Amino acid sequence: MTNQTPFSRRAALKFGASLGVTFLASPTFAALPQGKRKLVVIICRGAMDGLSVSPPVGDPNYAALRRQIAIPAEAALKLDGDFALHPKLAAIYALTQAGQARIAPAVAIPERIRSHFEAQDLLESGGDRLYATTTGWLNRALAAQSGRAITAIAVGTQEPLILRGSVEIQSWSPGGKMTQDMTRISGVLQDLYAPDPMLSRAFASGMQTENMAEGFSGGDMAKYAAQPQKAVHDYTSTTAKFLTQDGGPSIAVLSLDGYDTHANQGGVNGQLANHLKVLDDAVDGLHDGLGQSWSDTVVIAVTEFGRTARINGTGGTDHGTASTMILAGGALRPGGIVGDWPTLADGKLFENRDLAPTLDVRQVFKGVLSDHLGLDRRALEATVFPGSAGAPALTGLTA
Repeated sequence: MTNQTPFSRRAALKFGASLGVTFLASPTFAALPQGKRKLVVIICRGAMDGLSVSPPVGDPNYAALRRQIAIPAEAALKLDGDFALHPKLAAIYALTQAGQARIAPAVAIPERIRSHFEAQDLLESGGDRLYATTTGWLNRALAAQSGRAITAIAVGTQEPLILRGSVEIQSWSPGGKMTQDMTRISGVLQDLYAPDPMLSRAFASGMQTENMAEGFSGGDMAKYAAQPQKAVHDYTSTTAKFLTQDGGPSIAVLSLDGYDTHANQGGVNGQLANHLKVLDDAVDGLHDGLGQSWSDTVVIAVTEFGRTARINGTGGTDHGTASTMILAGGALRPGGIVGDWPTLADGKLFENRDLAPTLDVRQVFKGVLSDHLGLDRRALEATVFPGSAGAPALTGLTA
């Protein structure tokens, strides 16, 4: 590279990020056996409003508390006499009608926290209290396997806490299409990293991931960066292709942002409705991309906490407690709502403002890990979710 400043390792790492490659010490897919059963965790960041996701249209207090942002019963997608889904969740609703999706309408993390950062930390770490552990419960679940090699992929620009820990994972960050210059520079990076076994392996793995994604999408990766919301179906469909490849991962984690709706939340249409459509497209993309593997898959869509039962003065809702978790997948056992409903009566609201939780998120996670992925329940109690004896696994969710 004459007449140019040589790359430093820091500059190389920055350039690698621009290619959509996340540099993690991770094995290549070819070294990993394929697991039949799949798990996808979608983290809806910002505190998704469960009372709009699954409006309790049969609760006599719902409309009065929510006023103009309440989802009218005639517009909602009816699940039973008590609950419905937001009209933007049409694909998820179709799955409920096929016995392949359910809702848990009143779930929460174990501590009553209203800080996004802290609540997401607790949700992803799986601890019984804030900052009890610095690793993620899903990485510890990978470490707790007995003689198997279930592996995971993180989808996004950053490695989420839920997958941080001792077990190496794969990572894919949807980005722009490789150009001729990028291809040339990637060769320079390979040479630069060659003396360092860890960086060399991480870079090779990252480039393999990017090349696989290009193949899955027909070479049109730029659309993910240019139109992220419009392309969300294709983005998650591509994610699903990683899970169906021979030697590919069995677990995927992805994040959706934008669920913090303090003002102008909207009802059937509006700010929140647009983001719920993104979630619906994401699940629909997974369903389509997984194909036959959908029958062996569980999808969990979860958020850090819910929002206040009452609408605020700016047409929005503030940080609350319990929210709705969505479970989907062909491996899900058909049934009604998961957990109990505390009602929205004045005397039943948590601190006279929030939907009260009746289910700990760890109960659902533990049930899916044990019944669906076959993890040892003693390991779940001791290492994956330490201090969770008071939150027993909710079994029977999967077939």
